Amino acid sequence: MVVFSGTVDSDFLKLLPSKLDNKQKLIDYSASDFESLRNTLIKYVKSTFPLDYNNFESSDFGVLLTEMMAAIGHIQSNKSDYLANENYLGTARSRDSVKRLLEVIGVRMKGPISAAANASITYQTNSVANPSSMVVEAANRVVTITSPEDGGTLSYTLYKVNSNGTVDLTDSSEDLTFSVSATGAGTVVVTDAVLLEGALVVETGTFTSPEAIKTINLSENPYVEKSAQVYLTGNTATEGIYKEEENIYFASGQGDKVFQVATDEQFKASILFGDDTIGLSPSIGDAYSVTYRVGGGTRGNIAKGILNAQLQVKSVSGSSEETINSAIVENTTMATGGRNAESVAQAKRYAPLFFRTQDRLVTLQDFKAFANNFASNYGSTGKATATVRRAFSSANIVDLFVLERASDLQLRRATQEYKRQLLEAIEPKKMLTDEVVVVDGLVRTLDLVVTITLDEKFRRSESILVQAARDSILNYMQIDNTDFAEPFVPQDLIRVLLEQQSNIRYAEVSNVDNTIKVGFNEIIQLNNLTIKTEYI
Repeated sequence: MVVFSGTVDSDFLKLLPSKLDNKQKLIDYSASDFESLRNTLIKYVKSTFPLDYNNFESSDFGVLLTEMMAAIGHIQSNKSDYLANENYLGTARSRDSVKRLLEVIGVRMKGPISAAANASITYQTNSVANPSSMVVEAANRVVTITSPEDGGTLSYTLYKVNSNGTVDLTDSSEDLTFSVSATGAGTVVVTDAVLLEGALVVETGTFTSPEAIKTINLSENPYVEKSAQVYLTGNTATEGIYKEEENIYFASGQGDKVFQVATDEQFKASILFGDDTIGLSPSIGDAYSVTYRVGGGTRGNIAKGILNAQLQVKSVSGSSEETINSAIVENTTMATGGRNAESVAQAKRYAPLFFRTQDRLVTLQDFKAFANNFASNYGSTGKATATVRRAFSSANIVDLFVLERASDLQLRRATQEYKRQLLEAIEPKKMLTDEVVVVDGLVRTLDLVVTITLDEKFRRSESILVQAARDSILNYMQIDNTDFAEPFVPQDLIRVLLEQQSNIRYAEVSNVDNTIKVGFNEIIQLNNLTIKTEYI
């Protein structure tokens, strides 16, 4: 209990409400917007001080103070609602919030992924005849072109295909040596090469403090998923190549040489090491070298032959060599697999499915969810589904159908290297007796002719309404909104179109009458869209 002593000014006493304890408080606790809060405050003042304050003109100073408090309440209410929503996956909108919530369940949002394409290198021999090998020095492995999509710069890094068909993705900062078998002077063509979109970056340093050994903050962005290669030198116990894991706390032991990558909102990456309890921790004084690529995204999915640039190589024959400044490097296939950073909507859709697998692959849904979330350093899955070809009491043969995302609206056959990496990732997670086969999914292209009927009064706005209709149809038909074995129902498209575009009186799919059904390994993809108009 607080006891006041002294004299209280009589004017102050007049401001106190009479019978305060017994008076009904006219407070609306549901009021949250400015207008509601303002009205509630004025109502409260009128009820509490009916005789002492009765000037509620907009120009009055008391009203000004009331409106200021209402404005502050409005801001605080919005902030409280926002913070509350950001704490739940279903209502969160911020990428940072979704990323944080998913990390709690061991799921990491995917950053940009680079496209890949087969490549050839062609040059004309000069002084050195009968070359046996061709060398591309590390400084010349990155080729830059102008993006056909946005006119910006696109960089591609050259890699070598091994004799067993795999791609050598280690030592990306080293020289590449290709075997050739040219006889005499003439044209030399090397085809065992691939191009991965993204510029090569090498960062080196030394761990100088206990805090520094925990994290390496990379300087360039946007970081391309799965492109980091980490090598330590110094302490014998910690020296060597470190392997990236999705989550080192789930996938490593005490002495494992592993690291985890975390990215911020701008896709700057940090290399996170273990603490000697989970994963091996670097030692103070160790030197590190981190090689990674920056870039990624669908803009790297270029058509065949778009990349056609000069490259400096060395042509070698025994102890003799010559420098060729005009070797031509060209992508001999379309570049596919490039994917933009995972959006908030995509993360909300796929992450819970991935979490349900608990890092193991048992059901068909497990295989599908894993493939849809899998991203290698050689592309990404556009769509995936799984079926059991043959089932026994002790073993299953699982067919995993996949398609790569070549661009926002295109699905293509996945590359062999991507399939190999996907199988490699599946192997330790599947049941021992299961056999998994990665198979190409089938794309059924669809040409649509849609006729929309408009009121005569909208004739002058035809181009705007047609574009709006086109946007609605393209959004409905995008690959994120469909899946394997899903039929195309013209009536559903028309229903969505009319719901979204109220100015369209009537619409019909002119060239498709009935539902188009597809097989379990097929997916429908829009090829061409034609919109016609009629008036009433």
